Amino acid sequence: MTYPCFRFLPACRFLPASLWAAFIIPISLFSPAALASAHEFILGNGLKLIVKEDHRSPVVISQIWYKAGSIDEVNGRTGVAHVLEHMMFKGTKKVPGGEFSRLIAAAGGRENAFTGQDYTAYFQQLHKSRLPLAMELESDRMRNLVLTEEEFSKEIKVVMEERRLRTDDQARSLVHETLMATSYQSHPYRHPVIGWMNDLQNMTVEDARQWYERWYAPNNAVLVVVGDVVPRQVFDLARKYYGQIKKAKSMLPLDQRKPQIEPQQLGIKRLTVKAPAQLPYVAMAYHAPSLRKPEKDWEPYALEMLAGVLDGNESARLNKVLVREQRVASTAGASYDSTARGPAAFYLDGTPSEGKTVVDVEAALRAEIEKLVREGVTEEELARVKAQVVAGHVFQLDSMFFQAMQIGQLESIGLSYRDVDVILRKLQAVTPEQVRDVAKKYLKDDNLTIAVLDPQPLEQKAPAAVPAGLRH
Repeated sequence: MTYPCFRFLPACRFLPASLWAAFIIPISLFSPAALASAHEFILGNGLKLIVKEDHRSPVVISQIWYKAGSIDEVNGRTGVAHVLEHMMFKGTKKVPGGEFSRLIAAAGGRENAFTGQDYTAYFQQLHKSRLPLAMELESDRMRNLVLTEEEFSKEIKVVMEERRLRTDDQARSLVHETLMATSYQSHPYRHPVIGWMNDLQNMTVEDARQWYERWYAPNNAVLVVVGDVVPRQVFDLARKYYGQIKKAKSMLPLDQRKPQIEPQQLGIKRLTVKAPAQLPYVAMAYHAPSLRKPEKDWEPYALEMLAGVLDGNESARLNKVLVREQRVASTAGASYDSTARGPAAFYLDGTPSEGKTVVDVEAALRAEIEKLVREGVTEEELARVKAQVVAGHVFQLDSMFFQAMQIGQLESIGLSYRDVDVILRKLQAVTPEQVRDVAKKYLKDDNLTIAVLDPQPLEQKAPAAVPAGLRH
């Protein structure tokens, strides 16, 4: 189950696994320091700064989030948001290529970046005394990036190889990509974040430059700083390093950009993906709403709980029934994420057990949904899921990095960091009847797209060498 926070796709620089691990920790480990309220500032050029104090260690997390991701791309230029993320490490007149990472490392820090459907973000983690360095470097490349044909021609090859390694050569990634391209008829979410290969092959440095000039501006960004800092001092630093950058006059805020509404689906869609793999696999995607008004909405919260009932823990329904009792599947799961600029989707998936087929798994998944709609959810089941939500929220707040991620993501999709407490309260208020109602309303054939992996023989070949620049 995905709780209301992170929604990343695999078009990003490699991040340490420790940053993504979703451990559940006891409530007693929750530090009061993480409860500190955030402070919000707006610079004259429109840059929003959000600072949250956490004085447990002399560390600071600095993140800059741009409200531009693959959702903002157009046909023929898919993947350009991610390509520019790579190019952002190629240097400015002041800081040559490679110097950004070297300087952060020399200061004992870590830095990285990622691109998603809704945003692109860059971050540094380092000693609090080196925050000025991070701001100086990041603000410099906000508007002073040097884009050359020579560097672009090298880096686009790295991106294409990244696509081959992470999607083209990964059967389930291909299934997911094809599932999204079929499920969405017109919405940009139908395009992969990393881009279609043909678009990458025909992309130019001018495409990257136009993207940079259009979206990388202070009035389209959120600067998030969490750590052992004093908010007013951070504001002074931000004003010093970012304050002189001019705003983009033509930049529209998220709520004024052209709406992109997915047409209503008119019937079930089915597709088969043939790819080298050991086992067959089935993935099901239902159209569902995303969170728009945290205080008034209730369906997204009920869908979060529904995912938890089906796949929130070892005793959840899919694992208990399909895997352990019926043994129709070796794995079975459900997921949903309510936080997005565009529409959401509710996912079911499974791998058949030996002697079973994807038809058997699909039938079993459908049977569990029908049973839930028919019989409802017990208070005990829902109580377990709610306890997990609280535990997950506690973990996020106990990590400076995740505190910053939570703030940045909410702000970048048009919500507010102030919505965190509202979201948690509304999740805890979900009733069994509401869980049943959303299952009945959204998990139906007219909303459904099904993708099946038809495994082809695996070729025995030596693993491809990873290009040196792939981590960018």
